[in-house]
Amino acid sequence: MHFDALVDRWLERLMLEVGASPRTREAYACDLRTFGRFVEQEIGEIEIESIGRETILRFQAFEAKGGIGARTQARRLSALRGLWRFGQAEGLLHDDPLAEIRQPRLPRRLPAVLSGPAVESLIKACDHTPTPQRDRALIEVLYGAGLRVSEAVGLKLDQVYLQERALRVRGKGDKERLVPLGRAAKTALTQYLDGERSRRVVSPRIDHVFVSPRGRGLTRQAVFALLRRLGVRAGIEIPLSPHGLRHAFATHLVEGGADLRAVQTLLGHANIATTEVYTHVSRGHLARVHEAHHPRDRVAGRKRGRTTGRGF
Repeated sequence: MHFDALVDRWLERLMLEVGASPRTREAYACDLRTFGRFVEQEIGEIEIESIGRETILRFQAFEAKGGIGARTQARRLSALRGLWRFGQAEGLLHDDPLAEIRQPRLPRRLPAVLSGPAVESLIKACDHTPTPQRDRALIEVLYGAGLRVSEAVGLKLDQVYLQERALRVRGKGDKERLVPLGRAAKTALTQYLDGERSRRVVSPRIDHVFVSPRGRGLTRQAVFALLRRLGVRAGIEIPLSPHGLRHAFATHLVEGGADLRAVQTLLGHANIATTEVYTHVSRGHLARVHEAHHPRDRVAGRKRGRTTGRGF
């Protein structure tokens, strides 16, 4: 069977049956096309049965030599694994050349965390934009509810329950979850829906919560650009992104004593291991809490203070 034909069948199944997002499908399609081009150049044909373990290892070596990062390599290998699993499940493939190939080891990267005062500065900076009510409501929702940018721009009016202070969010894999809405976020969202949005949206067919100045649904790119502008105005030096606000939401919850399972539910993580990164992020905070409150650390701290007082 031709490699491209199997790829098309798998991508179609991902979209129709599994409910993968368009972005996930596009990423897998790009990764598999990249692999397909390499195979065609290497062995001159692209029949799926002719692809063996050695071909995949040569592809990995080629990618590494070309400076492709471990995360991209790991994603491409995951796409290939998914393709072969599908082929085997459909009875189209028998051997699995990826069975003994390990995923690349990924470095643990912990992004810088916005402080509480930095978030406040970001929200205040919204007062100076052309759409202050929308921008304040957007930041309050991204940070106050920990939404992904795709979840925020995809939020519809019938997913907002202001009375109950909750949002019904559609996340990865088309899974829904109910997210509580804080008082500040509810206030900002109410003012925006009754104010700027009602003045800009003419057609009732536009049901997106967050809209552009022309009354159309807001895009992911527009949110990224807005955050960069707000960050400059607020004097925030670390790179800003919607994920940074989601990251701050989770980190501040954990530092405040929230249960990790509860944070997992709020974020919509399928695996608790994904949420556990926030225990590492807040390790410095936990160390300070331990030193301030644990009896042995308090005793040691007093002794250090007395020693310093004697001038030693």
